[in-house]
Amino acid sequence: MPSAQPRRRAARRDASGAYRLVRTRPGPADPPALDARQRAVVDHRTGPLLVLAGPGTGKTTTLVEAVARRVRDGADPERLLVLTFSRKAAVELRDRIAARLGSAAAPQATTFHSYCYALVRAHQDADLFADPLRLLSGPEQDLVVRELLEGQAGLAAAGRARVRWPDELRACLTTRGFADEVRAVLARSRELGLGPEALADFARRAGRPDWGAAADFLAEYLDVLDAQGVLDYAELVHRAVLLAERDEVAAELAARYDAVFVDEYQDTDASQIRLLRALAGGGRTLVAFGDPDQSIYAFRGADVNGILDFPLMFPRTGGDPAPVEVLGTSRRSGAAVLAATRRLTSRMPLTRLPAQKVREHRDLAAVRDGGRVEVYTYPTPGAELDNIADILRRAHLEDGVPWRDMAVLVRAGARSIPGVRRALTSAGVPLEIDGDELPLRREPAVAPLLTAL
Repeated sequence: MPSAQPRRRAARRDASGAYRLVRTRPGPADPPALDARQRAVVDHRTGPLLVLAGPGTGKTTTLVEAVARRVRDGADPERLLVLTFSRKAAVELRDRIAARLGSAAAPQATTFHSYCYALVRAHQDADLFADPLRLLSGPEQDLVVRELLEGQAGLAAAGRARVRWPDELRACLTTRGFADEVRAVLARSRELGLGPEALADFARRAGRPDWGAAADFLAEYLDVLDAQGVLDYAELVHRAVLLAERDEVAAELAARYDAVFVDEYQDTDASQIRLLRALAGGGRTLVAFGDPDQSIYAFRGADVNGILDFPLMFPRTGGDPAPVEVLGTSRRSGAAVLAATRRLTSRMPLTRLPAQKVREHRDLAAVRDGGRVEVYTYPTPGAELDNIADILRRAHLEDGVPWRDMAVLVRAGARSIPGVRRALTSAGVPLEIDGDELPLRREPAVAPLLTAL
């Protein structure tokens, strides 16, 4: 499978003699060799389609070829929309589509949040908001929530609190852990389309006074954001959905796109699915690529039911469920590794999808032989890290495996990476960590400075 074209920059002199960085356009990419199932997806013309794509099955390549095929067949690139979940993935998609199309204009490939921001900004009331809305970063939102909670703790002590948290929670108001939990409740509420009143009503019916207090806190939190002219990411998508569901805006969006493509569909949340129904519901062309076995972002609001319910949620024009295609050849993993992953996923039920398609999705064929899967258990985290370093060193020194061909995967970057870094560095194992995987305060050059300050 061809890899993504890297974004290259060259230094050139302008008329004044100064150097400036100029991005080099991606070179032309040769068409990949597609198998029969990939070609079936590329040949899909109208209506909704769900593509189940397991690890290494060429999902992104198939998406790129499907988009490029439409443009080469005469589709207007401005009437095609490609949505994905991270800036890095959006950049890769743009580069690969541009490389396949050569000099032709490429369709819009962007993240859900970037698209929502553009939609909200386009319909922003110029009289009320002279400046563009600003998005809160994660740390900024954390600061706002913690300041509001600390203020409520002080008011509660004086008996003047607007938000009445249950007595057993008042001692927690100033802790970072409680602030994280409150942030999660706020985000999930907006992703489900719940406002303060709806959340309060749900809390009363469920007999949850803590959720009732969270509803009051949500109202105060939204007032503060409006006063500052800022939005958090969950509120951004919520407002975009409210816009898209207005009759006049819905009609405009329905007429704007001939086809919408979605990558990593298993990571969508309830708000994003509502947005897609406004963009491409009603039997219009929506091609979604995903793997329910790789749905790992439930803690961020992702709902695997979105992909499980896709055939019924996005029916064809006549009302029949949307068809499902399966990419069945894995080109990335060796046969032994692939067999181990399939044994794990076979224990995960995938109800509501056609049983035959689920069997095909789980019965991937490996192109490569070999591979090895080993499982180790250790009594302490320290022993685990020491042995990971030992395994890597032995692979390099005894088996000749280059460092660049090794990787260490962790579950929670901010919590796990610092310890892994210390253990591997002390064992003489070189490592490279993506800049967005570690908070700035945990960087080796920053942490001592903060300690000194």
